[in-house]
Amino acid sequence: MLPKINQTMYIQPVSEQEGAQPITLRSRVADLNASNIFIEVPLDEKSRRYYRAQQGETLQLYFFTAEGVKHLFQTQVTGFRKDGVNLVSIRKPELDEITKDQRRSFLRVEANLELAVKIGDKMRFVAITEDVGGGGVSFICERRWPIVPNMVVNCWLLLSYKGGSIAHAGFDGEVVRVMPVEPDRHLVMMRFKEIVDSDQQKIIRYCFERQLDKRKE
Repeated sequence: MLPKINQTMYIQPVSEQEGAQPITLRSRVADLNASNIFIEVPLDEKSRRYYRAQQGETLQLYFFTAEGVKHLFQTQVTGFRKDGVNLVSIRKPELDEITKDQRRSFLRVEANLELAVKIGDKMRFVAITEDVGGGGVSFICERRWPIVPNMVVNCWLLLSYKGGSIAHAGFDGEVVRVMPVEPDRHLVMMRFKEIVDSDQQKIIRYCFERQLDKRKE
């Protein structure tokens, strides 16, 4: 499976220097042609600086499908293009050069975020998440809300990024498990049943930022 336009890509430059500190960059696919993938200039989330790629440089890239499967491939920088914004051109891999890592699903991180939950047409409440990931969320809510396994609810998640920017991600979630945690509250574990790719990528970006923050600690 090849990455698609607007697909978020995670990039690790392949350094020839022994003992070099690995870095992970984030970018997005802006365009494709028969032989190349054009990505936005990669951003180092840790330093908040753009990465200056070099012609012929080898890169290791990975991305996630909607099902949470990680796909990896290695490629080289083939050039640069200015199309309103600066783009980096990389060689499009052959399908047999892309490997799947079925063992890992989406990264999940602990996070206390506001989650608006809608049950049916009239019942609504706000809960606080325990963790979030590209494949689902867990949240705490009052036990008076009639939530049971296999139920599908409509949700809006409020995401706050480094630098103060805010985004919303909407989805339909399927309840996987409900566990009482206090006399009047329970923990709800939920997977995404319906979510558009752009909203899923917002959540993955949030998790990526949180993971980088944890590495600094």
